[in-house]
Amino acid sequence: MDYKFNEIEKKWQQYWRENKVYRAEVDQSKPKFYVLDMFPYPSGAGLHVGHPLGYIASDIYTRYKRQQGFNVLHPMGYDAYGLPAEQYAIKTGQHPEVTTTQNIARYREQLDKIGFCFDWDREVRTCDPGYYKWTQWAFLKMFGSYYNTELQKACPIEELVAFFEKNGNEGCNAATNIDDVFTAEQWNAMSKVEKNDMLMNYRIAYRGKTMVNWCAKLGTVLANDEVSEGLSVRGGYPVEQKLMSQWCLRVSAYAGRLLRDLDTVDWTDSLKETQRNWIGMSQGAEMYFKIADSDEKMLIFTTRADTIFGVTFMVLAPESDYVNLVTTAEQKAQVEAYLAEVKKKTERERLIDKKVSGVFSGSYAVNPITGKNIPIYISDYVLAGYGTGAIMAVPAHDSRDYAFARHFDLPIIPLIEGADVSEESFDAKDGIMMNSSNDMLQLDGLQVKEAIAKTKAFIEEAGIGRVKTNYRLRDAIFSRQRYWGEPFPIYYDEDNQPQALPADQLPLQLPEVDKFLPTEDGEPPLGRAKNWVATNGQPLELCTMPGFAGSSAYYLRYMDPHNDEALVDKQVNEYWRQVDLYVGGSEHATGHLIYSRVWNKFLYDYGYVCEAEPFKKLINQGMIQGRSNFVYRIKGTNKYVSLNLKDEYDVQPIHVDVNIVKNDALDLDKFRAWSPEYKDAEFVLENGKYICGWAIEKMSKSMYNVVNPDDIVDRYGADTLRLYEMFLGPVEASKPWDTNGIDGVNRFLKRLWAQFFGGEELRLNDAPASKEALKSVHKLIKKVTADVEAFSYNTSVAAFMICLNELTGMKCDSCEVYDLFVRLLAPFAPHIAEELWHVLGHEGTVCDAQWPVCNEEYLKESSVKYTVMIKGRPRYNIEVAVGTDAKEVERIALAEPAAQKWLEGGTPKKVIVVPNKLVNVVI
Repeated sequence: MDYKFNEIEKKWQQYWRENKVYRAEVDQSKPKFYVLDMFPYPSGAGLHVGHPLGYIASDIYTRYKRQQGFNVLHPMGYDAYGLPAEQYAIKTGQHPEVTTTQNIARYREQLDKIGFCFDWDREVRTCDPGYYKWTQWAFLKMFGSYYNTELQKACPIEELVAFFEKNGNEGCNAATNIDDVFTAEQWNAMSKVEKNDMLMNYRIAYRGKTMVNWCAKLGTVLANDEVSEGLSVRGGYPVEQKLMSQWCLRVSAYAGRLLRDLDTVDWTDSLKETQRNWIGMSQGAEMYFKIADSDEKMLIFTTRADTIFGVTFMVLAPESDYVNLVTTAEQKAQVEAYLAEVKKKTERERLIDKKVSGVFSGSYAVNPITGKNIPIYISDYVLAGYGTGAIMAVPAHDSRDYAFARHFDLPIIPLIEGADVSEESFDAKDGIMMNSSNDMLQLDGLQVKEAIAKTKAFIEEAGIGRVKTNYRLRDAIFSRQRYWGEPFPIYYDEDNQPQALPADQLPLQLPEVDKFLPTEDGEPPLGRAKNWVATNGQPLELCTMPGFAGSSAYYLRYMDPHNDEALVDKQVNEYWRQVDLYVGGSEHATGHLIYSRVWNKFLYDYGYVCEAEPFKKLINQGMIQGRSNFVYRIKGTNKYVSLNLKDEYDVQPIHVDVNIVKNDALDLDKFRAWSPEYKDAEFVLENGKYICGWAIEKMSKSMYNVVNPDDIVDRYGADTLRLYEMFLGPVEASKPWDTNGIDGVNRFLKRLWAQFFGGEELRLNDAPASKEALKSVHKLIKKVTADVEAFSYNTSVAAFMICLNELTGMKCDSCEVYDLFVRLLAPFAPHIAEELWHVLGHEGTVCDAQWPVCNEEYLKESSVKYTVMIKGRPRYNIEVAVGTDAKEVERIALAEPAAQKWLEGGTPKKVIVVPNKLVNVVI
């Protein structure tokens, strides 16, 4: 009986679908396990073979846990909002919802072909009003909240208002972006508009002015990863830094908790370190520097207050409000020119760029301890979001300050004994202080740590600053000037003040527009909608939420996707609790994972969820790279030279579609049909074949190395694709796709099938299995169980192949053995496992077959082999019972007929027995 994988896979996929085998429900009688994949954005290109890598890995683990008796939740959905669909709509006039729905249908078809165990009854789409109702609901909760720094949690804004009415804002313990102090009397005297404006400085979801990546051509704000070298990734349009009023989330308030709680999750050290660096905690001090010849002063933050005596200049971020304050009339033109240049760079690019640039403001600041006047510069190496956007520069002990000082010929004063700053800065953070004393403060002779502590204490005592912990983490910009996104549930009252829509009016759905472009007046696309007003007639917000809005809490909605009364029912959440295993790309470490953690913590603060962290364990899958192929065209001709002959000609390498190449041999007819320019192509062959060159590159349509998983499934079957992707290498590693190696995996499945059937008849029987066969399969059980727990799927696939070879060599035909083998294989190759499970006479589905447990008794050796060495070379082997003493081993070795041949009638001078290894006979 042939292995007809197409029939088998369609048959069982239909069975699983019709019987809802993968449906998950709350079941208090079973332990739960929640496995989640980072859900995809459904592009028009569909999946290539690199996309399913993480899904296959999570699918295997899901099936494994189910076979262990867990009630497993494994959902899937779509991150359906985004700029690509909107840009396609602008280009074609087709509504983004239409193309998104088509793309989702294509993704679903491809995912189903691979046999994933997703519970599709729980599917979510971020563009579904029933889904984004809860994104809007959460936003309104954040709009109505502030962060209590004493309680370390979100609290209702009404509590803060009540505090202001009695006490003003001094001592209010609320996260804010202002230093202004007001009394209760001043608060109570404020107008309604003034109070609303003041509260915006405290709300967790707030509207404020911030620097953004503005792309005028696209008419929208872009995230940092959507910009490269001053141009939009999509379209290549100019992007500039622009100060705009935007909706933001005060994620910075959660920075301390985000750091601390990293210790509670099972993530890789590298991923945790990435988040720690992004959050960027710095303990230091804030100090005021007076502007010379002025009553104004500037606040700076430093982690090295002890270096105050080495400050020789100050630097402001280009976006700092202080820039206008300090720029003199004489320097205005130069400053404005510099600011225009800096606008073309994103903050990420500014951090990477080591080129020194800057401009003198024309003003000086007064060092609060030395009293010296120091020049104030503006430079893009200082960022507005870190500290106060103003720094005191100590070039002797900071590399970027040093480079700046050298470039502008500014003084460099070393503060550590023995510091050589003739060629570079001395960045060490320990040593003995020097050049650091006057009548106000004496630091000379102190160790650096002692000097830091003494300076901090002095700053507070002298009233020139305060000790403070700062974080690099910025508040998240939460609005986009786009159409295809979640509408904000916000309207503007008669005073143009933002107000929350009543919760019973959610979801606020996207309106129809005639075009998906900004209006002629520069308003976002929603400005084109007719009657885009609240029920009270007041205008609604014209911006939409960013892509990460819909992805920040989707894991919670999966738990209870059809609940119209809550994001997730409390009892349902208390059962599923959090994601036990999350699989996705490392590129989301500083975006999605930060925002999801903040979103979850906010909901936790109010008791809507029962776990403080959303993702217990996280695995980052690597990338499958493309294996590109090349043909070599003789320059100036339409003739192509095979790989090993190309050096004899002057050739040009050209990418060729890998789908018309097999084992690096080009299909000549398909090549000629591939493009009109190759219709009359001629070839210089080697041994009758055209052999292509190859290289490992990013899988990309432009390199013609994209492999469609549909083609692999149609040709080899889904089980072969699943096994092969796992066989390529460790899940977390990047590895090249090479179709040349897939045949070996396919042969393994065919050989397994052949073990079950002799012709059309089942060749297995119920006879007791041999000890050797049981040893082989229990060795496999031990290996695969350990590998799955460690996500070492590649070595599991190799172990299956080795075990099958052993069983085939034994001519094993025991149902008992292959029953265990099939249970183990089921998570990896579920279709053939399901078929063989039923061939073995079982009812139900192999998905519920109990995971085998290794019996160590079968792995114990009853005998041991010795190699017998005579005249220094191995001559023959003997096998003796385990535990045989050395004298008996020696007797058995010398009693062998082969011994007499090599001893040639002589008597050994000495016999050395190495336990369980060898017998060395010296003659």
